[in-house]
Amino acid sequence: MGSLADSQYDIIIVGAGVVGAAAACLLSKENQSAASAPLKIALIETKVAKSFDPEQFDPRVAAITERSRCILASCNSWTAIAELRACAYQAMEVWDAESTGRVSFDCADIHQPNLGHIVESAVIIQVLLQQIRLLDNVDLICPAEIDQYYQDDSMMSVQLADGRHLSCSLLIGADGGHSKVREYFGFECKQWSYNHQAIVATVTTEKPNLRTAWQRFMSTGPLALLPLDLQGDLHKSSLVWSQDVLEAKRLMALDDQQFCAELSQASEQCLGDVLLVDRRFSFPLTQNHATDYVKSRVALVGDAAHTIHPLAGQGVNLGFADIHVLSEEIFRAIDRNLDIGDVRILKRYQRRRQPENIAAMGIMEGFKRLFAADQLPVRLLRSFGMTKFDKIIPLKNQVIKRAMGL
Repeated sequence: MGSLADSQYDIIIVGAGVVGAAAACLLSKENQSAASAPLKIALIETKVAKSFDPEQFDPRVAAITERSRCILASCNSWTAIAELRACAYQAMEVWDAESTGRVSFDCADIHQPNLGHIVESAVIIQVLLQQIRLLDNVDLICPAEIDQYYQDDSMMSVQLADGRHLSCSLLIGADGGHSKVREYFGFECKQWSYNHQAIVATVTTEKPNLRTAWQRFMSTGPLALLPLDLQGDLHKSSLVWSQDVLEAKRLMALDDQQFCAELSQASEQCLGDVLLVDRRFSFPLTQNHATDYVKSRVALVGDAAHTIHPLAGQGVNLGFADIHVLSEEIFRAIDRNLDIGDVRILKRYQRRRQPENIAAMGIMEGFKRLFAADQLPVRLLRSFGMTKFDKIIPLKNQVIKRAMGL
């Protein structure tokens, strides 16, 4: 970590969550094709990250794809993440509660060791921040609040609450779905509510999870049980249960025994009875998408630019893809001796990322509407479609490989 006495940076990243911390690691790397020195980076975060607890699971998890795993490996972080705690899942079962439709995915069908990894956010953040503390060209400034921004044609400056002034050529907003960077700089954002809440928790089940992700689609919302591995014990799973607001409030008000009984029934006891549930959390589900990801000297990444339904655990993966592309465009500009804060440079990042993000959001919205429809013809069509899709092995394999980023 460098000295804070020098307040001049190439890049300031606001938000040291999973995506912001990974961005700092990626951008800190020396550009192999350029003779310039490594970028000097400030990473600003308001709150000290919660420490990883080996005795408890963080209820916030991500389904890390192979593409995202490679990005974390390029941050020199994946080996430590896998050693700390990650569960490789090898299969996925998806079924419709209102029909006989079912689709099964297996890594053996695509000749891969797994379909991805379920990893707690706390694990990813801890490892990334440990890596950042080893870097001479990155300053982690935490806890810190930004009071004001100043911008001119050649520079962006921020004033911290403690009076310090920092300046940079490019500001990256990685401060989440309620991004203050997005709000301050007036990025237009299309937002709509699902009128649903997600309930997340860690549960203990009667049967082992078999390193399989289980997803049941109900008309009231999807339910996912994602496998966790506690030193070889596979009886833990991460729950993500989307329900309409009133039903979510009712479920949150139940005591643990009642909740486990309802969850056992809702999951059709795919893992036997749910025996225990850790502390439950709930949050409203909304979808946001910034009309533009960039302005002069400002770029948004991850949830600051777009939020998506947690149905498939793809939010973090889209964020990792954002920072990978943004870093490529920044290093391309450096190679050509161009200003990394020039909006024309930043627009290249936006053009490359917006189509994939919009497509992912559209697919999630389509799934939600398809499975929310309760009319008999729609249920029959879903059942027929899922059954046929499950039998068309080449198409099914192509879909899962694309989802993995292969």
